[in-house]
Amino acid sequence: MTAKTEPSDTSGAAAAGSSNSRQGPGGLWDSVKKAVFVIGSGILLLAAFGNSLTWHFQKFWGASGDFWQNLWTKLYLMFEGHDAALFYMGTMLLPTLAYWGSNSLLLLVDTTGKPSFITRYRIQVDKNNPVDPVKLRKAVKTVFFNWICISGPMVVAAYHLTTWRANPCGPELPTFHWALTELAVFSILEELLFYYSHRLFHHPSLYKHFHKQHHEWTAPIGIIAIYAHPLEHMLSNTLPVIIGPVILGSHITTTSLWYCLALVSTTISHCGYHLPFLPSPEFHDYHHLKFNQCFGVLGVLDRLHSTDTKFRQTKQYERHVLLTNLTPLTESIPDTPKKGQ
Repeated sequence: MTAKTEPSDTSGAAAAGSSNSRQGPGGLWDSVKKAVFVIGSGILLLAAFGNSLTWHFQKFWGASGDFWQNLWTKLYLMFEGHDAALFYMGTMLLPTLAYWGSNSLLLLVDTTGKPSFITRYRIQVDKNNPVDPVKLRKAVKTVFFNWICISGPMVVAAYHLTTWRANPCGPELPTFHWALTELAVFSILEELLFYYSHRLFHHPSLYKHFHKQHHEWTAPIGIIAIYAHPLEHMLSNTLPVIIGPVILGSHITTTSLWYCLALVSTTISHCGYHLPFLPSPEFHDYHHLKFNQCFGVLGVLDRLHSTDTKFRQTKQYERHVLLTNLTPLTESIPDTPKKGQ
């Protein structure tokens, strides 16, 4: 595993490379052309096959429309006249179960090293074995504070903002097609807001006061996904997730699903284990290791701005795939032996 480097002024690095950013393989113009090609091709494919594909998914989900609508109707009638309680159950209770449920399992492995077969999938093999209990207690206290004192009030604000223009707890569920569209919009907004706010927090004048706290963990674990300064947690962690449902006036069912997906996704990105059949966390793990690469969620803006160039030259990038067997990628794609070994 390569040694970590201290954070630097990424804006200076960007200025130094500006003469090359508009041309050549991997440059800005090359990235724009590739992005346009990929996005354009995706739009054409969706236009050609979207209706058929989502119809089949809806049939599978379903039989489904009536089942889910009936289930929602029962819940809606149970909470009739108490929309706020229904909204908070979906945006606070269910995401809490998703986040703390997944992290409880990961913490068991991090603190005990058991079950041992999971530790074979650790990305930084020489770290957190087991995790430092003092450092962990500090992180958990901060996470609880952010969860209750920052995320909680922001979800309350999101409810009131949404109800000004829509009925998030209406009796009718959104269609399957519209829910998929909303989730796609949420993902794009999250990528945009997280990438640029995250990169801003890496500017030296802000990093030392705010973002350095999160980077105390050069080898992350799941629970530290929201271990951050309160201002960073507000602007870079929570706002990119809640803004989409507010703008679209989304139904609580879609919003709740999105919150749960976002929390489980960021937990996986920070978990420190590249587990079979789960999304690869190599991208964000490398960000914690090196500080100045891989700022986004999806990686689209990193490719566009060439902030994944060094990552794409590493073994971690080769391992940045879905693991579809039980052999750890550190074994099937081992590190290059150092000179003299």
